Amino acid sequence: MRRKNYLPGPVVLDVTGLVLDEEDKKRIAHPLTGGVILFSRNFQDRAQLTALTSAIKDVREDVLICIDHEGGRVQRCKTDGFTHLPAMQRLGLIWMGKQLPADKYSPADKALMAMKAATAVGYVLASELRTCGVDFSFTPVLDLDYGHSDVIGNRAFSHENAITTVLAKSLNHGLLQAGMRNCGKHFPGHGWAAADSHVALPVDDRSLEAILKNDAKPYRDLGMSLDSVMPAHVVYSQVDKFPAGFSKVWLQDILRRQLEFTGVIFSDDLSMAGATAFGDVVKGANLALRAGCDAILICNRPDLADQLLEKLQINQKAFSVSQERLKRLFPQGNPLSWKELQMEAQYSEAKMLLQNMGLISID
Repeated sequence: MRRKNYLPGPVVLDVTGLVLDEEDKKRIAHPLTGGVILFSRNFQDRAQLTALTSAIKDVREDVLICIDHEGGRVQRCKTDGFTHLPAMQRLGLIWMGKQLPADKYSPADKALMAMKAATAVGYVLASELRTCGVDFSFTPVLDLDYGHSDVIGNRAFSHENAITTVLAKSLNHGLLQAGMRNCGKHFPGHGWAAADSHVALPVDDRSLEAILKNDAKPYRDLGMSLDSVMPAHVVYSQVDKFPAGFSKVWLQDILRRQLEFTGVIFSDDLSMAGATAFGDVVKGANLALRAGCDAILICNRPDLADQLLEKLQINQKAFSVSQERLKRLFPQGNPLSWKELQMEAQYSEAKMLLQNMGLISID
């Protein structure tokens, strides 16, 4: 069943448990599959995770193994040596001086400390995952924290786009030092809309000018340091009737042409309520791909993944551009073993920096 040098398909799907069953293997081997996304239910300990990722690669060497591993409340692996990383808001608070003695550091010192912490977080995050065979994490969150959205909240670096941009760039630098690419989410911004797109279809009624000036600005300013983007399942009613992930206006006119983004565009999960309002999973996938997505996620619904793999039809010639983009997301260089990582100076120094700032605890 093992496939070598096979071009990735557009579908990113999940697996059911701690080990692969025959249905999992069948889905991974399907030519439309390009990635596997892991969740907390797929993690027991490092040995099990490493065995699982190895089993996935035994089915398909070219499949991208992904995870949502941001830090804070969105971190799938937290035990058996994995560092429990802070929510990104805490890095923004260091920049603002709200976690440091007010009279001890200058504004420049605070900003520099926050940037160093963000780079350390990125390095620890990526290096630990890579030792266990995980290729890619959907991070960082670029949403601004307006205090409206509980689903975003402390996942955001800041309410200010300039702070968000600089800290995200620093975190991306740390990821890249460990050989991992990045994903900015949720374009053009999920922080204003209050509803949770997992269970509803949020609406943001601000003008295009306001969104581009504020929420979307990190996507422009990060430029070539942004490898991939995940759009929001949010309707921006003054711009288009479709959520951003299904909108040619947002993905092609604005993200590709106006902001000159050349990386991968992932849809958010097509099983979320913010996606299902526009038809069944196949219709939603076609709409997302036609709008400009390179890859589409379907999570927590193996029945819908089966429908997608059975019924989705793509134009292979047109999709070849997306395949070339997707291939760039695979990690660079060989990962260290867990034992080697514990002895590596950069990793130890990064963890010590984060501990000294009170951002993590080291057992």
